[in-house]
Amino acid sequence: MLAPMDFDSENTPSNPDPRTTFGEIIAQRYSRRGALLGGLAATLAGPAGPAGAVPMRGGPSTLTFPELRQQLAQTDAVAEGHDRRLLIRWGDPVLADAPAFDPRRQSAAAQAMQFGYNNDYIAVLPMRPGQPIGERALLWANHEYTNTNLMFPGMGTPAEARGRVTAEHVAVELMAHGGSLVEIEREGRAWKLASPGRLNRRITAETLMRISGPAAGHPWMRTSGDPEGRLVRGMLANCAGGITPWGTILTCEENINFAFGGALNDPAQAESQRRFGIMDSPPYGWHRHVARFNRSQEPNESNRFGWVVEVDPYDPQSVPVKRTALGRFKHEGAAHAFAPDGRVVIYMGDDQRFDYVYRFVTARPHDPAKPDRNLLDEGMLSVARFDADGTMRWLPLVQGSGPLTPENGFHSQGDVVIQARRAADLLGATPMDRPEDVEANPVNGRVYVMLTNNANRTAEQVNLANPRAANAHGHVLELIPPGAPARPDHAAETMRWGLFLRAGKPGIDAGAEYHRATSDQGWLSCPDNCAFDSKGRIWIATDGAGSTAGIADGVWVADTAGAGRALTRLFYQAPTGAEVCGPWILPDDSAIFLAIQHPGQDPGSSFDTPSTRWPDFADGTPPRPSVIVITHAAGGPIGS
Repeated sequence: MLAPMDFDSENTPSNPDPRTTFGEIIAQRYSRRGALLGGLAATLAGPAGPAGAVPMRGGPSTLTFPELRQQLAQTDAVAEGHDRRLLIRWGDPVLADAPAFDPRRQSAAAQAMQFGYNNDYIAVLPMRPGQPIGERALLWANHEYTNTNLMFPGMGTPAEARGRVTAEHVAVELMAHGGSLVEIEREGRAWKLASPGRLNRRITAETLMRISGPAAGHPWMRTSGDPEGRLVRGMLANCAGGITPWGTILTCEENINFAFGGALNDPAQAESQRRFGIMDSPPYGWHRHVARFNRSQEPNESNRFGWVVEVDPYDPQSVPVKRTALGRFKHEGAAHAFAPDGRVVIYMGDDQRFDYVYRFVTARPHDPAKPDRNLLDEGMLSVARFDADGTMRWLPLVQGSGPLTPENGFHSQGDVVIQARRAADLLGATPMDRPEDVEANPVNGRVYVMLTNNANRTAEQVNLANPRAANAHGHVLELIPPGAPARPDHAAETMRWGLFLRAGKPGIDAGAEYHRATSDQGWLSCPDNCAFDSKGRIWIATDGAGSTAGIADGVWVADTAGAGRALTRLFYQAPTGAEVCGPWILPDDSAIFLAIQHPGQDPGSSFDTPSTRWPDFADGTPPRPSVIVITHAAGGPIGS
């Protein structure tokens, strides 16, 4: 997620000690170039053979579409031979009785029935759990945050909007957060929004939710409105996510610190809240209008956000559940994989400079015949340490082990999960360059970690997993569980790892490394999310390329094995100011769904004078975050 203008706290490190754990060892053993092209990557190839290393020379890609030319424009573009269709926009109806969208006369009641703002993670699910996707399906979308100055007229710059926001504006913004579930249907080869169906649902920052797991009932989770600490109103800052093997949605709260302000009068929580980036004067002005967002009135309310939330898309009356066993941090994704014994593994990133990569392994295996809806309440939360010999270790975050003791403020597992960041600091996890999406490739069994960037890393803080100082463009790591590809053990304590690519423009940006045959259009900046098609090829969506590289964010595609491994090709680019989120590829590769977030989020852009009016391009209409779907014009698989 790209922080909106004036939201610098999202990228300001809160880790007080981003230590260099093994930089000097690396300098002795590997050159930076060798770590990617030979050295460690070759070591990682192991039994997988030459396909495990980036080829020294060009080779053919299995992707045959004509590449786009790099652009930064008011509209978007897709590779020749593909069709792009708008599926749903901010303000479109979700519930049957939703009023028509009027951006100049918004209300909280209307927004609670309409598609929310700044759609991020999306998922496409069958109409019945466990069934294949047919002519009708369910589309879920997260709504991560609001650009006040782009949503409402007369707000000016983001800084000016903070002072001009009223209680009525805040009420609309709260309803624009959360998530939307809508029914969609196939029309020929394309997809469109169906008439509001019985499963359509809006979840907002006011929807009642249950708190489960180790933090439920914890003293820091109790408020005046919930003295038992087991129920909470709403979810906030929902960025990426995942689905469970039993068909529910995992939606992840990220930059919740934007919502809370005011003076904190509880010294016991000062370090925990500082470590999460919660401040007296946040980018939003909500705390001036809503008591529960003001720390001087409700010091514990912020602890009830920053979790993974499970939503049942098949029961509109179900109560979403915050699964606290998965830890509290700035969650960026919750993709699942399996251990050989059937236990479910959830991979997660903490999207801030110098923060960490996490994993959760359930205590019991998943039984498809008898799904356990509380499976995510018990298991092992751990954090990653990347070592210089090419191995990485998962360090358990368990109360009573190592430094996680009462002497350090950890009296229960509830203390550990609420303060997961501080616990990971004490364990010596490897501080990373904004770990975002962490996804397992179902074809080769490897795990890919999107690291967006980190301009704050100094030369002394460089390590092999984060090999560049002042890293403006980011990189992609590849983790190799034992047993991959045939039977990967995603619950293993140790794995091997290497670099898949280092982003930036080759020949211009220091350390940028790709396949040698990458074209002038194929380089990228700021990898954020990824998905895999049926052939195991990686589709990388970016976040921030406009400010770091002067090109629009978009989607680049590459093989993950063979002669075209890491040969990235430009497939789609978004309009100016927008990032590309999602992405979601149908199992038969017939379509890719993309969330286009915050179009027009450029310096000087506002509701009244936006840098683009995408996607409507109608006078007086602001830019509208939207979900699009791309199909092949001739009906073949995308990318061909």
